[in-house]
Amino acid sequence: MLVLPNELTHSQATACLALLLQGLRSHRDVQVVVDATGLNRFDSAALAVLLEFRRECLALGKHFSIQGLPSRLRDLAALYGIADLLSAQ
Repeated sequence: MLVLPNELTHSQATACLALLLQGLRSHRDVQVVVDATGLNRFDSAALAVLLEFRRECLALGKHFSIQGLPSRLRDLAALYGIADLLSAQ
């Protein structure tokens, strides 16, 4: 399981995505779960990171899911019309 940081805003997005992709390269399972339980402070950049990470997972033939997505981030994804792409467990 890969874990999102406590804060994921525009200023952390590039570094966070790089860490997630590094974790993905060493992840052997077909199912990739991202734990967003600890994510407390975020902006729309968090959605961009998750969407890009999802794209990379799918390109490698892996299944992507999110656990513990904060309700405010889920609402933001719904507002942007991308909630279905971020299927939370």
